[in-house]
Amino acid sequence: MTFAFPNLVPVLPEIFLLTALCAILILDLFVSEANRFLVYAFSQLTLVVTAGLLVMGATGAPISTFEGMFIDDPMARTLKIFAILAVALMLAYSRSYNSSRGLSRGEFYVLVLFALLGIMVMVSANHFLVLYLGLELLSLSLCALIALQRDAVRATEAAMKYFVLAALASGMLLYGMSMLYGATGSLQIPVVASVIQSGTADPAILVFGLVFIVAGLSFKLGVVPFHMWVPDVYEGAPTAVTLFVGSAPKIAAFAFFMRLLVGGMGSMVTDWQPMLIIVSVLSMLLGNVTAIAQTNIKRMLAYSTISHMGYLLLGILSGTDAGYSSAMFYVASYVLTTLGGFGIILLMSREGFEADRLEDLKGLNKRSPWYAFMMLVVMISMAGIPVSVGFFAKLSVLSAALDAGLTWLVVFAVLMSLIGAFYYLRVIKLMYMDEPADAAPLIADTDHRVLISVNGAAILALGILPQPLIDLCTMAITQSLRG
Repeated sequence: MTFAFPNLVPVLPEIFLLTALCAILILDLFVSEANRFLVYAFSQLTLVVTAGLLVMGATGAPISTFEGMFIDDPMARTLKIFAILAVALMLAYSRSYNSSRGLSRGEFYVLVLFALLGIMVMVSANHFLVLYLGLELLSLSLCALIALQRDAVRATEAAMKYFVLAALASGMLLYGMSMLYGATGSLQIPVVASVIQSGTADPAILVFGLVFIVAGLSFKLGVVPFHMWVPDVYEGAPTAVTLFVGSAPKIAAFAFFMRLLVGGMGSMVTDWQPMLIIVSVLSMLLGNVTAIAQTNIKRMLAYSTISHMGYLLLGILSGTDAGYSSAMFYVASYVLTTLGGFGIILLMSREGFEADRLEDLKGLNKRSPWYAFMMLVVMISMAGIPVSVGFFAKLSVLSAALDAGLTWLVVFAVLMSLIGAFYYLRVIKLMYMDEPADAAPLIADTDHRVLISVNGAAILALGILPQPLIDLCTMAITQSLRG
């Protein structure tokens, strides 16, 4: 018997991240309250080094290790970079917010980095068990983050709801994976794909397992009818945690769909496409219509997220490389826009005050014209209005669905966009046409102000010149799926 030592080069970023977050956990024990900034700085340094290792290890060709259980390909590296950037921005935006609420502790940074590690493992998973391991690492970290404000009843309630429903969704995924294993005899995603394509597996068992897998994946993405946790978690969790829940995990959910549905069950596209069409239609309808009735901006953005995930599915259900790359472009654009929106909300929040109601945005232009303009940029991007990256993101997924012959679905999606534009324009109206309830000027750290400005500029720049990001997503998808 021989044991071949696995190639650790593809997993160096994950190894470093795990080592660094353990060091942060220990460092936090010896740091005084006055020097708490060191934990934040070390966490940001960890993200920079992790991203550097990803860039330096880029080879252009897929590399697998651990007996093919872990794969490092262009799609994985690109999505990991997106996730690291999202986490870095989230930590920067939430620093002052956490400090004023006693949340700037080592536990917060360690849980966020553990969640990022789960995302990175999911993105590179090439085996059912590795995929599930990354998923649970992410889910348990999110559950703890949501409940981090132990004295807040709403946060504890939201964490309990998320925990129970996440456990149910995980059970569905495991049951679906067990059906695939029973039909194909393997847990390796490429082997499963090969057996399904050969036609030797029992189609009844495959379809049965597919139903449970789509149900579990739909929960992780937060789409109808598995959306119940999204509004409660967005509203109940601390705003800094809400920002994290609404950004980086969406990248992981997209990777989950790509690895499991496209990579493992791509030849069954005619079976899972109708399921995704139903989920997409319901998400766009319920998300946009229900968001109109919300008075809490976090709940409004929660239902907005549900509708956006419905648009994201348009690219995936098209079943083409162009559709997959458009979905990747959409999730990157959505995360960038979400970061900007919640960055403004965090900036407006202060000690003892949560800027979580639409009324709190009244007269923002009179308090700070620049931040009002940044929020305007975010809203027009979410609405898919031209001169913003959100416009090209929606255009790309709608084009993919149209090329797949789903004309009626495209027409429906456009109509839902018109409905969605109402509640985004309502925010703009509150900022520019109403009198402020609080005329106090907005005070923010220099790094927060600079990053908000850069974030808004990126939304506009990618709305004018989206091709570099589109080409990056196309290259990552093409080389990974056909490499």
